[in-house]
Amino acid sequence: MAYSMIQRRQKAERERIEVYDAALRRARRRSRPAQDFHKAIEEAARGFTSEVVRDPGAWRPQLKTRDAARLRLAAARHLFARYPVPAALERIWIDDAGLDAEEVWLRRHWYVVVARGGSLYQAGAGQWLTRKEVHTFLNPPAGLDFDAAFWHAIARSYVGEPGPALCIARSRIARAPRSEIAFWREVARFFCTNPAPVEAIDDLCDYLDYCYRCDPDYSLEGRTLASLNRRMHEWHRDTAAIERIEAIRHRAAGRVGAGASASDRMWTGSPLADWEWSPSTKDARTKGERFVVRQLKQAEDLVMESRAMCHCVWTYANKCIAGTASIWSLRRCTKDRVYRLLTIEIDAQGRAIQVRGVANRLADADERNVLERWAQARGITLF
Repeated sequence: MAYSMIQRRQKAERERIEVYDAALRRARRRSRPAQDFHKAIEEAARGFTSEVVRDPGAWRPQLKTRDAARLRLAAARHLFARYPVPAALERIWIDDAGLDAEEVWLRRHWYVVVARGGSLYQAGAGQWLTRKEVHTFLNPPAGLDFDAAFWHAIARSYVGEPGPALCIARSRIARAPRSEIAFWREVARFFCTNPAPVEAIDDLCDYLDYCYRCDPDYSLEGRTLASLNRRMHEWHRDTAAIERIEAIRHRAAGRVGAGASASDRMWTGSPLADWEWSPSTKDARTKGERFVVRQLKQAEDLVMESRAMCHCVWTYANKCIAGTASIWSLRRCTKDRVYRLLTIEIDAQGRAIQVRGVANRLADADERNVLERWAQARGITLF
């Protein structure tokens, strides 16, 4: 049915009004939830009922906020606070994201102790902090959270200037687990003696964490900032080399198919077994001396051999993975330590085509005698 011009204008006007009303309904301010003071008091008191210093029922807050976290903090202040508490400790009532239940309880417990005027040192902080450090922890610079204030207190016990201590507080050291505090205390002390920017500290912390994981007895005693930086860069180069070798191994596993596992970090290598020989008591230079020839079949082993022996044997990884060569390490083992003597390349025909020591030196007479014993035992041809 045809519409007149007036009817079309009226229809368009109705549609415009409907769209406008729908937009108003969407934009209408939602009603704000009522303040739940009872819930805030309940959450703040949970686990610390015996520690309250004021009657929960007497709380009459004059608060406009409806934020449950801020209400909880206000409730905690009413229940426990006889004395001011630093913001770093109060924060636990507002945000506990990323913390397990044990850590949440510990931080709230510390708040309650401090708010009531108790001794935080005697309440458990003494297992990590000295009395002086506890005092510094309770009087931190503005803007530091709990962990940063904790490590700032430790750093200030080693250095009088606030700058290095703040750098440590804002670095990755502040995220170190307290279960490893002995090691990271040493790290904090090192950077107090050898100040560095936050970015430099964070870079070195990655390397130091790796060293500690590999050797729990790792120490910074006698080290310098320059030597640590040098070793860190070497570690980064080694890591990059390992990643390249792993990429080669994964590609090779993909070409072979289901028979090769990309998740297994070792390649097949030579079928020859490792070898060990102990000289007679008369010929041994030290008690318990023995010689070992071990095949290197992992990226980490090749790179560490290359680093220790100052040569480029890690670049032979492609040949090892392809099965055209295998790399072996001759080592002298004593009661106290292991000495790397020679690196050996064996081709697919069982021939030792390269034998090199540190910095690509040739084998000496004593090493040659051990090599000949190994070659005879394993059917290797020496050149």
